[in-house]
Amino acid sequence: MLRTLRCFAAGTILFAALPAQQPRPAFEAASIKLNTSSARGSSSHGSRGQVLMTNMSLRRLVERAYDVSTGRVAGPDWMDDQHFDIAAKYPPDMKDEDRAAMIRTLLEDRFRLAVHRETREVSGYVLERGKGAFPLKPVEPGGQHISSEGDVIQTFTARKVSMALLADNLVRFLREPVADRTGIEGVYDIDLRWRIEDSSADDRASATAAAIQDALGTIHLRLRPQKIPVEFVVVDRMERLPSEN
Repeated sequence: MLRTLRCFAAGTILFAALPAQQPRPAFEAASIKLNTSSARGSSSHGSRGQVLMTNMSLRRLVERAYDVSTGRVAGPDWMDDQHFDIAAKYPPDMKDEDRAAMIRTLLEDRFRLAVHRETREVSGYVLERGKGAFPLKPVEPGGQHISSEGDVIQTFTARKVSMALLADNLVRFLREPVADRTGIEGVYDIDLRWRIEDSSADDRASATAAAIQDALGTIHLRLRPQKIPVEFVVVDRMERLPSEN
């Protein structure tokens, strides 16, 4: 009997020592509506303690939820076709670092999202130094800003960005992953401009890579095609439509 009581007490102490499960960061309230406008662009901005996301595809939402760049979410093709407008209210005690986790919680609860991560060797590019000394001078960090405009003539403006962030943003135009191998530290103001003539989809992809290569050459950088290891967020399960608001 004494031995039984001792075992029970030890078990009770062990159970009590387990850490309490932390609640997932979550929006205070969120409305999700299907967007059927066929608009090409999407946007996101904060206003009065909330975030408004317009015409976001499911794939883009997962990219934001896991803070990965374009092309690093593997899932069904219909994730690009389903677009939504989301209005979500932040809790009063929100921390900036919890923004992505709140989107994850929203997708898990409303779309039954489940994912895993895996590394794959894929075709991509390495961003590296070209011939000649790197001509740009580092600037003071803080207040990053990136914008691009145009179609045939494309302008790319980046302020206070690292080489790694430049590589991540080139993915949007190249549609393939880009790894920073420049070895250049610090942040810089970068202005690039290139021209793309009308062509087929395949020709346009190669023309875009060649045009960006020429633009990078003006600041003594280059792109080299190479197989590179890339970590993907792989979607195991996701509903096409959310549960009711």
